[in-house]
Amino acid sequence: MFDTHAHLNAIQFEEDLEEVIQRALDEGISHIVVVGFDRPTIKGAIKLADTYDFIYAAVGWHPVDAVDMTPEDLQWIEELAAHPKVVALGEMGLDYHWDKSPEEVQKDVFRQQIQLAKKVKLPIIIHNRDATQDVVDILKSEGAEEVGGIMHCYSGSLEVAKQCLDMNFYISFGGPVTFKNAKKPKEVAKEIPIDRLLIETDCPYLSPHPLRGKRNEPSYVKYVAEAIAELREMPLEDLVKKTSDNARQLFGINR
Repeated sequence: MFDTHAHLNAIQFEEDLEEVIQRALDEGISHIVVVGFDRPTIKGAIKLADTYDFIYAAVGWHPVDAVDMTPEDLQWIEELAAHPKVVALGEMGLDYHWDKSPEEVQKDVFRQQIQLAKKVKLPIIIHNRDATQDVVDILKSEGAEEVGGIMHCYSGSLEVAKQCLDMNFYISFGGPVTFKNAKKPKEVAKEIPIDRLLIETDCPYLSPHPLRGKRNEPSYVKYVAEAIAELREMPLEDLVKKTSDNARQLFGINR
């Protein structure tokens, strides 16, 4: 199994990181992408990728903290893009739920990172909260289909998912797809082409059923895989293999 979005660089894992990683290996996790979204978490993602053979890194700037990003930060992300285990830029996008960063600042930082991704030729990982139309509009206007990427922890409609597929994006599902009332994620997970489907945990957040409310971790991605396999009425082994193949193709990982 390939966990395409994890935050093992979060403080929630400081006490037992090695045990969490060992549980992931014991459950058959073959690859993890650890996502950095500000200076401390980017440094943590790089350190983990350097330490563990099966861990890779994504580097970017979160929209909530867009107001804090400096030109020097963007330059640093560009330099890190050359790291052999950095496989994507992000997470980036728009988040209108929190009001720390003004919407126009978020949009500007988002555009800058898309432009950088096109320059360094890496896919992008998109964070979207309460900002769907603006996210889609910016992806289109900036020509994001040139690099493609992931709509991370997707919760939108099938109609919007199809627009994202047309722009060369994969659709990734985390714990919420296992929730009983998650009608939209379930519909999209069932209907989109299997070759554009990914799974993730977004740990330590969004634990899947039956572990809601607990700290999430990569080994729990199996619950996401099981839920989607059931929705699509296909063997779990086939779903795991296909989503892992999809992730390796997107990230350019050959092992």
